[in-house]
Amino acid sequence: MKRDVIIACDFPSAEATYAFLDNFKEEKPFIKIGMELYYAAGPEIVRELRRRGHRIFLDLKLHDIPNTVRKAMKVLSRLDVDMVNVHAAGTIEMMRAALEGLKEGRPDGERPLIIAVTQLTSTSEEALHKQLLICESMNDTIATYARNAREAGLDGVVCSPLEASLVKEACGPEFLAVTPGIRYPDAAKDDQSRITSPARAREIGSDFIVVGRPITAAADPVAAYRRCCADFIGQ
Repeated sequence: MKRDVIIACDFPSAEATYAFLDNFKEEKPFIKIGMELYYAAGPEIVRELRRRGHRIFLDLKLHDIPNTVRKAMKVLSRLDVDMVNVHAAGTIEMMRAALEGLKEGRPDGERPLIIAVTQLTSTSEEALHKQLLICESMNDTIATYARNAREAGLDGVVCSPLEASLVKEACGPEFLAVTPGIRYPDAAKDDQSRITSPARAREIGSDFIVVGRPITAAADPVAAYRRCCADFIGQ
């Protein structure tokens, strides 16, 4: 699968999202719709952006009992998005239920890619131990969560770019590593903890990078997007 840059459209409204994307006259970027935008604008924002030709990662991070997640994924599958996710902490059973729901939702047998969040890029090793009470190391935790996702039949995981090679070693080269936490050395870290640059993410093994504020808050978003693509995809 060809690697790509996904823009995190973390905007408070449909109008703000459309205004941002109108900057792109030549490209139709792969975009992420997260909780803020989806809760504000609902399924219609997904349908409209599909009509405009964008590929969509619907980033809702489902984490509930297996039956609830299966039913929710059955509904989300009908939105015809390209990628969805769950939390790997929900167990193998829950992840399998999510996959079943995606398959049930589309009579044509097609489904989006489904990936599992291992640990948020804002979570530090200290927080993992002291707040989440996980005694294993960050790397061991992520490798185990990735193997659980693979066992459940998922296509890959979300992890920080620093752990992409670890995921590949644990689950094989075809298992996807989707990595937020992308920052340039000359930019603010914001609330991210485990980060690296687009070029380094490519070297480590990321298949997709998810980039938000370095593009959406840039003075020239199109130039910032093209810089990320050049560094990560090589174009």
